[in-house]
Amino acid sequence: MFLGTHSPRLDEKGRIILPAKFREELASGLVLTRGQERCIYVFSEKEFERVHEQMREAPISSKQARDYIRVFLSGASDEVPDKQGRVTIPPALREYAGLGRELAVIGAGSRAEIWDAQAWNEYLAEKESAFSETDDPIPGIL
Repeated sequence: MFLGTHSPRLDEKGRIILPAKFREELASGLVLTRGQERCIYVFSEKEFERVHEQMREAPISSKQARDYIRVFLSGASDEVPDKQGRVTIPPALREYAGLGRELAVIGAGSRAEIWDAQAWNEYLAEKESAFSETDDPIPGIL
């Protein structure tokens, strides 16, 4: 499970050093793809296979499912971290997420997410107030 917030930097070659807590689960390989809210989703190979299987169950007649699958998979890139735990983020994904040098890598349970640090701070500031005001149970969570 991916937890916490980490602050790596993007190097001049478009690489980040994965947080130490995440390296073991991602050591054999990972998949980077477009996430929602202009971040990059990071899945272990095993979790990405599970997500893909869920997508395959969607009816091909569903335009919404076809559109989502196209956007999600066309931006996907399978990567293997090097011995120092570095992984290259492809240019198209860096551009999609608007990544600068300062990043936020957050744990989101079954996946990690890579955000531009400023974008993450703005998102968090906006959502934290709504989080603290939530008084109705969220189905499946609380």
